[in-house]
Amino acid sequence: NCAAKRAYKAEVVGTEPKSDSAVLKIEATDQPSITVADSSKVQVGEYALAIGDPFGVGQTVTMGIVSATGRSHLGIEDYEDFIQTDAPINPGNSGGALVNDRGELIGINTANLAHGSGGNQGIGFAIPVNMSRNVMDQLVKTGKVTRAYMGIVPQDVTPTIASAFGQKGLHGALVGDVSANSPAQKSGIQKGDIILEVDGKPVADSNGLRMAISMMQPDTNVKLRIWRAGAERGVAVHTGETPENTASP
Repeated sequence: NCAAKRAYKAEVVGTEPKSDSAVLKIEATDQPSITVADSSKVQVGEYALAIGDPFGVGQTVTMGIVSATGRSHLGIEDYEDFIQTDAPINPGNSGGALVNDRGELIGINTANLAHGSGGNQGIGFAIPVNMSRNVMDQLVKTGKVTRAYMGIVPQDVTPTIASAFGQKGLHGALVGDVSANSPAQKSGIQKGDIILEVDGKPVADSNGLRMAISMMQPDTNVKLRIWRAGAERGVAVHTGETPENTASP
């Protein structure tokens, strides 16, 4: 309770370094709670407020807008689907709330780009609350996080790759490799396939595929739409569990 400046001893329920997430438990009653929003509905241009304790100066709120959603390929975490904001996020904001103009939680502040200065440059990132909630639910229930796994190495479909397939508007995730004895291999997925959809939802790029599969549980039947040899076809994959030292879908 920051308003009362109370300190509590916390128990670590569980952590997941791959998404920079943790769940803590405190023994306390009558604590306020925040309304959790659906981060998939967050739109660029919405107001965003970042809450934290930057540089240890005390609880602070900064305001900006949502600059982008779905940011990835930053090398910050294994699983990246960040909300980007220009609300100042500085050291000490990490773990704090990113809320919308209705006071609803949309993300957990996690990092910024500072170019060596250590300070805010107007490019901050927050873990979308939908991902955090998925991790939280699993940690509370089982103490660990499990993610679905197909066993492929995906690549983005660049304009050059799309042209090579004779389809300039082609989008999705190119299968760069298939792991031996993986669910993907057993389902007939081949190197050179392009995954267009997962359970009817379009795949924009390799990170979009990675995030879609990682949010599922092992032993899930997934329906894929792929492009192979100039035609679309459907493939069903029964997922396994992601090996400990990999973040591949």
